[in-house]
Amino acid sequence: MALLGVGTRESCKSMRYISGVSGFGIENLPRIVRGFGSYVYDAAGKRYLDGSGGPAVFSLGHGHPEVNAAIVQQLNDIAFGYRFTFTSSALEELTHMLQRLCGGHFQDILFSAGGSEAVESALKVTLQHFAARGLMKKRRFISRRRSWHGNTLGALSVSDFTERRRDFEGSLLDVAFVAPANTYRLPPGVSPAELSAHLAAELERTIQSLGPDNVAAFIFEPIVGAAGGVVPAPAGYAQAMQTVCRRYDVLLIADEVMCGAGRSGTWRALEFDSVAPDIMCIAKGLAGGYVPLGATLVNSRVAEPIHAAHGGYQTGHTFSGHTTACAAALAVQRIIERDALIARVRTSGAEFQTALRNRLARFDEVGDVRGRGYFIGIELVRDRRTKTPFPRARALSYDIGRRSFEDGLICYPCSGNVDGIDGDSIILAPPYNARDIELEEIMATLSAAIEAALTAGR
Repeated sequence: MALLGVGTRESCKSMRYISGVSGFGIENLPRIVRGFGSYVYDAAGKRYLDGSGGPAVFSLGHGHPEVNAAIVQQLNDIAFGYRFTFTSSALEELTHMLQRLCGGHFQDILFSAGGSEAVESALKVTLQHFAARGLMKKRRFISRRRSWHGNTLGALSVSDFTERRRDFEGSLLDVAFVAPANTYRLPPGVSPAELSAHLAAELERTIQSLGPDNVAAFIFEPIVGAAGGVVPAPAGYAQAMQTVCRRYDVLLIADEVMCGAGRSGTWRALEFDSVAPDIMCIAKGLAGGYVPLGATLVNSRVAEPIHAAHGGYQTGHTFSGHTTACAAALAVQRIIERDALIARVRTSGAEFQTALRNRLARFDEVGDVRGRGYFIGIELVRDRRTKTPFPRARALSYDIGRRSFEDGLICYPCSGNVDGIDGDSIILAPPYNARDIELEEIMATLSAAIEAALTAGR
């Protein structure tokens, strides 16, 4: 029986990448059999260095014995106690730990099975908050161009990823979009120093045009992942957007599914900006890929009207607060904290980014190397001066990804980061405990793949 893939595929020699997704056509995927540390191995015995942590998931790499032991212990005790019947030590301890790691900014934590569910819950909590206050007109969301928030219909609605939205148009929420915050690709006539104020003014105009009484929330990624190729917002941006939102009683939702949980060198990505959102979504690095887990964190300003009017949240799933998933996340986060890995990500990540920039400077087609911590994006352009992207038909990022994969390096190729159609970027997101020699291997293998792809295309 044939295995069915997902999405439109583009041919890349002997293997095919799913269009818009970092992965091969499923018929041609090698079969993974084991992993340890930063490496995984397929059934043929080939070794791959996981330079992107899958899709920026594997914070502790693979096969960590302490995490595995914690999972086994939880399975021996009880695999799962249904959240609406029982609580558990794993759930309670993880809740308290996350509240502490987030500096006490959040009152409630709603667990789910992943990032898309975490975003979906954030949207529902927003609507429930205003319903609890009797403000039923506040139903509209504002998001940004070149954003990605997830695969559920609600999360997809607030995402601006052309390839992933196209087949679902007509059934998505009516969402307003504002410009991305990208200092590499500035709006005409706007300097980097002016960008945050320019974008805050645009958000304010959008709220006013929709009617403040109709707008519920603004959602954004502090560091855009797959849709932009790792784009950190400029200094002052988050604070400026929060100020506008507060002025009009609009909630601020931070989607930290990809960039949070230590990936960018602080536990919350917005710690860097000294901003705490009303609602925050996390997933990926939370349980490090060992067991699926996401979470929606809600501050008291949002939570208290809901508790007063409704007694609790009207969102949740069968596997919300899954006991074994919480035990896995608790083990992952304890190790990260004990071994001071976020501090390592912050320091080593800056050094890694500088080394990458120096290593790739010889390629005129490498337009930008950017990011924060172990979340780094490389944007490829036809002309470094004009920043003109390669045409989509060239599929350059996927060509580089294929060549890297054949040479034993997993990276995360992305397309459409410029306008939803054209644009190529590569994401690197190694495990927080990756060794220096492994970071060097990532740079060497990727550099060779870029050179081979560019040479073949000339």
